[in-house]
Amino acid sequence: MKEKKIQISFTKVKIQELGIEEQNLISKARNASGNAYAPYSGFLVGASVMLENGEIINGSNQENAAYPSGLCAERVALFYVGAKYPGVGIKAIAISAKFKTFEMDDVVSPCGACRQVMAEYQQKQEKNIRVLLHSSKDEVLIAESISDLLPLMFNPEKLRKF
Repeated sequence: MKEKKIQISFTKVKIQELGIEEQNLISKARNASGNAYAPYSGFLVGASVMLENGEIINGSNQENAAYPSGLCAERVALFYVGAKYPGVGIKAIAISAKFKTFEMDDVVSPCGACRQVMAEYQQKQEKNIRVLLHSSKDEVLIAESISDLLPLMFNPEKLRKF
């Protein structure tokens, strides 16, 4: 048996330490969380995607009484990007979340399905996507690549070998 180790890397900063462009992206994600439709969980999530052409696309989670029919904010925004701006690269995604009923102090990271979708977009464009996870205390956890969120991601190259 051979043990292997995986190393991931994050940086934690206060929002004021970021450049204006990324502060704006986080602000848009925070505002997008206000558009969430979350009557069942009360969990409001906003995601904003910064494209290489300067466009910013916002998404918010959309719940449904038939739970699997809802969609997370990250996928709402990314799928819109794929539909409206095919071929345009993604520079960064900012995610901000809050609960209706209580204060949450830490960042919320994307679910597994959203991580895999982000990984697919990163692999497709062959360029890292920067991830900014925002907390209500205006702290930001930064990952320079989706690989840091999903180190053993499913790779579409595996499908091509069959």
